[in-house]
Amino acid sequence: MSTKPSLPESYVVPKVWKTPESHGAFGGMNRPTAGARTEAELPRGEHPIQLYSLGTPNGVKVTIMLEELGIPYDAWEISIMQQQQFTTGFVEINPNSKIPAMLDYSVSPPQRVFESVSILLYLAEKYGKFYPKDLRKRTEVTNWLIWQVGTAPYIGGGFGHFYKYAPVAIEYAIDRFTMETKRIIDVLDKQLEGKEYIIGDEYTIADIAIFPWIKIFYDGTGYDATEFLQVNEYKNVKRWVETLMKREGVIRGTEKKYVQGFKDIKELNKL
Repeated sequence: MSTKPSLPESYVVPKVWKTPESHGAFGGMNRPTAGARTEAELPRGEHPIQLYSLGTPNGVKVTIMLEELGIPYDAWEISIMQQQQFTTGFVEINPNSKIPAMLDYSVSPPQRVFESVSILLYLAEKYGKFYPKDLRKRTEVTNWLIWQVGTAPYIGGGFGHFYKYAPVAIEYAIDRFTMETKRIIDVLDKQLEGKEYIIGDEYTIADIAIFPWIKIFYDGTGYDATEFLQVNEYKNVKRWVETLMKREGVIRGTEKKYVQGFKDIKELNKL
């Protein structure tokens, strides 16, 4: 039988897990079940593309993409603080109740697209931009897209949660996910050695997908951890972030339309 210590000291791992009392910044919304909790329809604007999102890194991926494409769309804030992601309207688009989600009314019936990278791929295919036709380059872009999907939970649900939002500071958890986050940034730093963008001299959806999760550590919006993670030591990543932050589509997708408009992110950063 294990003799390792527990936190709190009185905690004993049960034979069967039961839902605990709510704790932490997101405790009230977390449940071990899926599905809608309230009834509410989603709003719809005048354009074919309807985006339901928030100014999180995953949300910003899509707004950058749409702004880079320069296509008209309507965007609607889905407040996670008000648990709007659990309404019947939103769950119908994304049964996983996570932003972003999108409806494309240019086809009949309307095409639902959920999960941020799926939306990037859909838009890249539909409009023929930012996803190379060459199989070798295309595969390399896909490699980095999947890499981003696999690494984001370590940064957000791992590092971000235990460093910023957990109700108690747990040394083991913070060390564990800090180490992994720094390793992730180091992987990217090495990939960017001698390259302007992720796969070389071509700007792609790989850059769009990865950028929002990394730039938060350079612009002060990432869990107040810029100094803690010593991110300025990653010179190639720093240069890449600064390069992308000068792009008009990136500026519009991160600053003008969404980061200023989505109030939840500002509230979360106060927690």
